[in-house]
Amino acid sequence: MANMKMILLFNALIKYIIGLALVGALVFLPAGSFDYINGWLFIGLLFIPMLILGIVLFIKAPDLLKKRLGAKEKEKTQKGVVALSGLLFIGGFVVAGLDYRFDWSHVPTWVVIIAAVVLLVAYALYAEVMRENAYLSRTIEMQENQKVIDAGLYGIVRHPMYAVTIWLFLAIPVVLGSWWSLLCFVPYVAVIVVRILNEEKVLEQGLKGYSEYKKRVKYRILPFVW
Repeated sequence: MANMKMILLFNALIKYIIGLALVGALVFLPAGSFDYINGWLFIGLLFIPMLILGIVLFIKAPDLLKKRLGAKEKEKTQKGVVALSGLLFIGGFVVAGLDYRFDWSHVPTWVVIIAAVVLLVAYALYAEVMRENAYLSRTIEMQENQKVIDAGLYGIVRHPMYAVTIWLFLAIPVVLGSWWSLLCFVPYVAVIVVRILNEEKVLEQGLKGYSEYKKRVKYRILPFVW
């Protein structure tokens, strides 16, 4: 058991370091400078809470952490969604760095601060979703003994994780100080819609009680809208 936890810890740390290095490269290489303050702000806002959440999961819910680290999509539609999301992210980070280098746009400091608050709140809500749903996974899959979760945030919208993720991702380019980068991230909303529609088909077919849950909780990500 101790060896399994050490392996999990090692894998988590490796992925964390690789993620930090990749995002840093995508932000600072196009910027051509480490003086990009918004870049440092974003990395701090993203990776410090990520580290804290990872530590909490390692201590409180190692099985959930393992699922989050090792998940790979099997659904064809979801593989396309993941690939497109990756391209949008890469493009958004690169454009933000180039925006800083060539001074394409100016985001007021007060707007950056609001976006930073939104990002942190979204991250906190993301952690709450993980606390509420022990079946939460990065992939669309049915798990053994899985049940419908309909309490907490799941009693407000059917996909609180995606709702929170949209706010988080749209805040990223603003924190980075780039309106042009925001244009790269906006299509992510459409990507999430495709993912949700596909996921609901899978859940209706394989998760007992999900059709009834859809009738009780009518909205997917935004109350009174969709």
